[in-house]
Amino acid sequence: MLKLFFAALPHRYASTVSQSLLLGLITTTSVIYSTLSLNSKAYAQTAVNNTEINSYAQAVLAMEPARQHAFEEIKKLIGSGEIPQIVCNDGNSINGLPRKAQDIAVNYCTRSQKIVEDNGLSIDRFNKITMEAQNNNNLKRQIYNTLLRLQKAPDFP
Repeated sequence: MLKLFFAALPHRYASTVSQSLLLGLITTTSVIYSTLSLNSKAYAQTAVNNTEINSYAQAVLAMEPARQHAFEEIKKLIGSGEIPQIVCNDGNSINGLPRKAQDIAVNYCTRSQKIVEDNGLSIDRFNKITMEAQNNNNLKRQIYNTLLRLQKAPDFP
């Protein structure tokens, strides 16, 4: 189950992730991939290893340009109004959008799920890491440091 909320992040930022951008990415990601069911079951804290942190950070970085693009496209279609919360697994939230915006949202949801899986994580594991990062400052710092490292790394294989 994927949820997608479009949240505004800065359009321009330095080549490294600033702390505010990291918090925005984590917040957006946590809202995007929150899988709390209707009965609001809680997630237990789980150990996250370095490989998972790296995969998580790579997925977040890979999703962000697509999220910004989808957000901007939907914003153009909706106009000056506020963009409503769009939840991938809630047909009502998507059905309330203009047809072209629905297509953009569904496409983003599908692409984001593939990005997560292509980076070696299941959606469930990605969600659990997201939830853990919200409550664990040490994990949040590790993700932040990994995002910085990945953005500083050359684009060579």
